[in-house]
Amino acid sequence: MTKLHDLRADPGSRKRPKRVARGIGGRGGKTAGRGMKGQKARSKVPVGFEGGQMPLLRRVPKWRGFTNPFRVEYQPINLDTIEESGLDEISPEILRERGLVGKKALVKVLGRGELRRPVRVQAHAVSASAAAAIAAAGGSVEIMPLPWGDRRPPHGSYNQHTNR
Repeated sequence: MTKLHDLRADPGSRKRPKRVARGIGGRGGKTAGRGMKGQKARSKVPVGFEGGQMPLLRRVPKWRGFTNPFRVEYQPINLDTIEESGLDEISPEILRERGLVGKKALVKVLGRGELRRPVRVQAHAVSASAAAAIAAAGGSVEIMPLPWGDRRPPHGSYNQHTNR
């Protein structure tokens, strides 16, 4: 059995950093690959700094990912949760009163679990499997309009940070 004090990184997985600026002899000495004088020869300029101009890494979102300000995040409610609730009518207001969704949450019904009774469901979105299961149990589904209508959502107001 391997003990905690016997753990080691795999050979070659951890490369030692290059030791630069050790005197005037050799390739890594004196200016240590920074050239002569100038801002980039100093110690306090961050890597990627472009003189105050918006750096390339921040200008081009595909290189480091970005957060879509118009993302719409739904709060999921599964069929098994609806079955356990014992309610015959499901709507965002009722779920909010029960504490199952957040205050401004948009509700999406998902198809995990089974329904054994007819239920009338009002939600902002419903998955295909959930709609089929609700219909098979004799219930009905009503898709509610989104709060902002048929336009794109307002900037940053219906994403993951404000729903909870």
